[in-house]
Amino acid sequence: MNTFRAIILGAPGSGKGTISARIVRKFDIVHVSSGNLLRQNIAIGSKLGLEAKKYIDAGKLVPDEIMFNVITSELKKYSKENWLLDGFPRTRNQAEKLYEREPVNVAINLIVPFDIIIERIKGRWIHLPSGRVYNTDYNAPKVPGKDDVTGEPLIQRKDDQPEAVQKRLEVYEATFNPILEFYKSEGILEEFKGKTSDEIWPYVFKLLSTHLTPEVQESILQLQIIKKKIAGKDKYVSRN
Repeated sequence: MNTFRAIILGAPGSGKGTISARIVRKFDIVHVSSGNLLRQNIAIGSKLGLEAKKYIDAGKLVPDEIMFNVITSELKKYSKENWLLDGFPRTRNQAEKLYEREPVNVAINLIVPFDIIIERIKGRWIHLPSGRVYNTDYNAPKVPGKDDVTGEPLIQRKDDQPEAVQKRLEVYEATFNPILEFYKSEGILEEFKGKTSDEIWPYVFKLLSTHLTPEVQESILQLQIIKKKIAGKDKYVSRN
């Protein structure tokens, strides 16, 4: 069975989470988030999680080798499935190693003006245990200051303040240019500019609709049919 692999890139606050959710929903692609994976490994006390926690607690970046092992260990589970990787790679070295191990079909880069991102992030609130993100301007929590699922308090991070965001964006720009250059040299970089996710989404959707081979589209269709059948059986069982 042919498979489809994609990476989504973009500055903090560019809408990667929103676009990723739409891709997953529309194309039945497994969403692999590096941030969620790191939190899960730390929460369960895995060897990789404990190693990563030492650096995080010290206020340092998790080394390339640890992050690479966290990601590739997870991707092994989806060797026969279509996946979308979010939040990784973060260095050119990571990008090159990952591409050698797991060649991807397309790297999607979301380009949103920095002033729009700064304004957007000001209203962001986070449920730390799960990584769920809310925004007071859109996707607001049902109860102000509370997570929709658990009811636990949301927090607003110090690095979401305008001055901190500006600095993060400058660091992002310097760090990610080599990554973008790498994917461009491989001929798989696709970039989309816009101020909102709604503005960008139709172009991402068109790209994926045309990029997927007929074989991959057929596998996605078959997976959707299987999921509907399973869901139908579950409903039937629950009624009896």
